Amino acid sequence: MARPWEADPTAVFTRRLGKSAAELGTSRDEDDCPDIWQLDNGDIAVIGRDLTDAYGTRLPAGVSLAADERLVIIPGTMLSAAKTDIPDA
Repeated sequence: MARPWEADPTAVFTRRLGKSAAELGTSRDEDDCPDIWQLDNGDIAVIGRDLTDAYGTRLPAGVSLAADERLVIIPGTMLSAAKTDIPDA
């Protein structure tokens, strides 16, 4: 059965949501940068630390990860800084 949503690997990065890791002081250099980006199809790309293995066995009830999904962590300040760039539903 097809999923209701599928990530499009051809989508292009169009704009950063919020501030860069350097602006927030959460990165030492350009090689160590969590980030949040909107893609040209409206989807969101999150770059963060892959902690799937650390959290995978202790997810809250009703939360699951498919075999092709990863759980990433970003600094809370990064999401807060992106709030003004994210439209209300």
